[in-house]
Amino acid sequence: MSTTIACIGSGNMGSALMKGALAFAGGENIGFADADLPRAEAAARILGGRVYASNTEAVLQGDFVFLAVKPQALEAVLGEIAPAAKERAESGRPAVLVSMAAGWPIAKIRAALHGGETPRTPVPVVRIMPNTPALVSQGVIVMAVPPGLSEEKARELESILGAAGMVDRLEEKYLDAVTGLSGSGPAFVYLFIESLADGGVRAGLPRDKALRYAAQTVLGSAAMVKETGKHPGELKDMVTSPAGTTIAGISALENGAFRGIIMNAVEAAYRRACEMG
Repeated sequence: MSTTIACIGSGNMGSALMKGALAFAGGENIGFADADLPRAEAAARILGGRVYASNTEAVLQGDFVFLAVKPQALEAVLGEIAPAAKERAESGRPAVLVSMAAGWPIAKIRAALHGGETPRTPVPVVRIMPNTPALVSQGVIVMAVPPGLSEEKARELESILGAAGMVDRLEEKYLDAVTGLSGSGPAFVYLFIESLADGGVRAGLPRDKALRYAAQTVLGSAAMVKETGKHPGELKDMVTSPAGTTIAGISALENGAFRGIIMNAVEAAYRRACEMG
């Protein structure tokens, strides 16, 4: 029997994950629900999927239901879908809700669904933290699987997410830190690429060439870390000759507290994620 995957929200992240899910489920088993109907129709058309008339219909039809809405919109969505989600859980054919909203722990989502009561049959909820490189199948997707969800369902979800990038499991208590690192991290990397290219322009390179070289340099350097298994410091030393150009540049970065600034950026994003919880 085919797995049906519904996505409430059809923005960039939801669409990226559903694009990855095509390899697992096929377009005919993927559907979108969105208050912006034309956007849902456009996302469904690209993937050969369907459009649900409402969020409630998505929950009634989906085996896995992705909640791809902004954190500030999640409370209203949970209130809308709670009756259908509880009905399915109590019937023995639950829809697994997959939330990617920062600042919404699983316990908070369940409390919103069940009105703060302790249910006999809780709605299964998995929390994930993806990042935007999932749009090009190079994402980091970290998932927190709660007790009570079967290993079979957890593995099925991993398969659904796998085409969008690297999937890893982690205890939920670490997800705010994941948000600060890999969730917000792409923005920090884009800023670095832009700055690297600006440095090339300052040194005389044409803008288009500088940006192309900067992006490929970051891509290649990341691949070196992943594929060699060597510590970044060791790889850095391989490039750094005595009294050479690279050590001059590293000295300039250290004078500007480069590493401390990056660490502070991740910590600031982490603390903001904690505040949203």
